[in-house]
Amino acid sequence: MKAVIVTIGDEILTGHIVDTNAAWLAARLSEIGFEVIKKISIGDDREAIMATLKEMTGVTSLVLITGGLGPTPDDVTRKALFDFFESTPVEDPAVLRQVQSFMEKRGRPLTDLNRKQALVAHNCKVIPNNIGTAPGMWFEKRGTIFVAMPGVPFEMQEMFNSYLQGMLKEHFALPSFIVRQVLLTGIGESFLAEEIKQWEKNLPPSIHLSYLPSPGMITLRLTARDENRDALEQEVESQLRKLQTLIPSYIYGYDNDTLEAVVGRMLWEHGKTLSLAESCTGGAIGRMIVNVPGASRYFKGGVIAYSNEIKINVLGVPESVLGNFGAVSRETVCAMAEGVRKLFDTDYAVAVSGIAGPEGGTEEKPVGTVWIAVTSKEETTAEKFSFGDDDRQRNITKSAIAALNLLRKSIQII
Repeated sequence: MKAVIVTIGDEILTGHIVDTNAAWLAARLSEIGFEVIKKISIGDDREAIMATLKEMTGVTSLVLITGGLGPTPDDVTRKALFDFFESTPVEDPAVLRQVQSFMEKRGRPLTDLNRKQALVAHNCKVIPNNIGTAPGMWFEKRGTIFVAMPGVPFEMQEMFNSYLQGMLKEHFALPSFIVRQVLLTGIGESFLAEEIKQWEKNLPPSIHLSYLPSPGMITLRLTARDENRDALEQEVESQLRKLQTLIPSYIYGYDNDTLEAVVGRMLWEHGKTLSLAESCTGGAIGRMIVNVPGASRYFKGGVIAYSNEIKINVLGVPESVLGNFGAVSRETVCAMAEGVRKLFDTDYAVAVSGIAGPEGGTEEKPVGTVWIAVTSKEETTAEKFSFGDDDRQRNITKSAIAALNLLRKSIQII
């Protein structure tokens, strides 16, 4: 089944916002068996919208549209849809109740503009919006299904997950389709390719492998298609087991896992607690950890020791260590980690100190040089990383990921 994604909004074309909707929808459609053949971005222009709808009619199975369904005059998608599908706007009582409830919860009156959100096409299927005011609309014309959804990302995603995904599976005879993701860190893309080249070469034709790199991480996506779903699932699981034996130390999770959630689960299962001492990351590690629900069960807190003064007076790093070895050194991060573990009385502590850039590097310690230490009651270990990157944010991200991964490995040996 072929699908087209259309995102509408002047702000997308002018670059004021990044079109995350198309990427998110493409991934979700691929997961349930659609082949996305085109992504189109157009402005808030009635004629452009009408021309795009006409072009897609009868040539693709599905067209997903996001954006332009709001109540303000610049939102023209709804009017264009009414015209294209020769629809009469009618007020939907269920949508009106949802809009009223939405406004009441926020202590706001129901205005005429808000009430317009309850106007839907008489010849569409209405898709509820549980967390917003603009409903979705499902149309059909000459064998093509058109679905219009709000452009607000979290509203669109909730609508797709709660309603549209099921509707699509019910309407279309989708092929047996499996997507599995293997999540890795601690290895570069070219080195990974070399490590698994024979495994990749021997993959059956029914399984396609994609490398999806991001700063500090790589995702291997296995996309499998076959008529026999049971056999397909067995083959995918067999390939995952083979991969696990080849590169076990680099795999931290699968599918929707996150590194911070995996580490948090390990800490909780072992009954261990954690504290942090962050310098160059400036709280990035702590932010990742507390994004996981329930982090308070194992994370006690941390210190952002950006200056040497804080390293000395709060964490107890000896002045002689900083004087002799510098802030970016094995000796300093070990002292930082041991100091914060004692300060918070935790089982584990992680410390990071480095040169995020783009300035501050030297010949001996260039930008991207980072020392990370992990300490427990039993031992303290430290590792030097040379990220070789002049981009400050990428260095911070890579440092935070490397720190969590070093902690993950330390917990694994319990």
